[in-house]
Amino acid sequence: MNDKAIIIGIAGGSASGKTSIAAKVYEAFEEKHQVVIIKQDDYYKDQSDLPMEERVKTNYDHPLAFDTDLLVKHLKMLKQKVTIEKPTYDYTQHTRSNITEVIEGKDVLILEGIFVLAEEEVRKQCDILVYVDTDGDIRFIRRLRRDMEERGRSLDSVCEQYLHTVRPMHEQFIEPSKKYAHIIIPNGGSNVVAIDLLITKIRSIIE
Repeated sequence: MNDKAIIIGIAGGSASGKTSIAAKVYEAFEEKHQVVIIKQDDYYKDQSDLPMEERVKTNYDHPLAFDTDLLVKHLKMLKQKVTIEKPTYDYTQHTRSNITEVIEGKDVLILEGIFVLAEEEVRKQCDILVYVDTDGDIRFIRRLRRDMEERGRSLDSVCEQYLHTVRPMHEQFIEPSKKYAHIIIPNGGSNVVAIDLLITKIRSIIE
């Protein structure tokens, strides 16, 4: 086993299937190797210094919403298998929570998030770059169901957010980042062949 961790970056639009693919890669290696999943969403900026009326205006689909400097710092530490104290985010308060998670250095690190390929300094830390390419209609339907069923959102609020921030930000930042991918996986977590190829490639590196 290498002294350094292997970092796999998985990007793609909202509800494209990034989490499903990360979970399947995790399951493929968890018995024989130490694996950890990091979500880019945990690195949204701390906004505790702002009043609530300002926090609720946050565009979570813009790169500036993220504390990329801290993420890169932590990736460099995890690359050397150094333990970090990872932030978590409180969506009800629209700011970073007081709870942190201790993440120990592992053999394989899976980083998933919409801007993993869009941020150059994040890309540099990754050994394998994956883009999950799922049709926009499918992503919207998944997001609509998720936000209404799991987050108690109204139909109108989900549609308005999608039209005003999610879709334009995807077209401006996320879709163009596909050009940096080593591997493009169409149809998200249902693409068994592509996921198997990704797992085979990771295995060839770490074994």
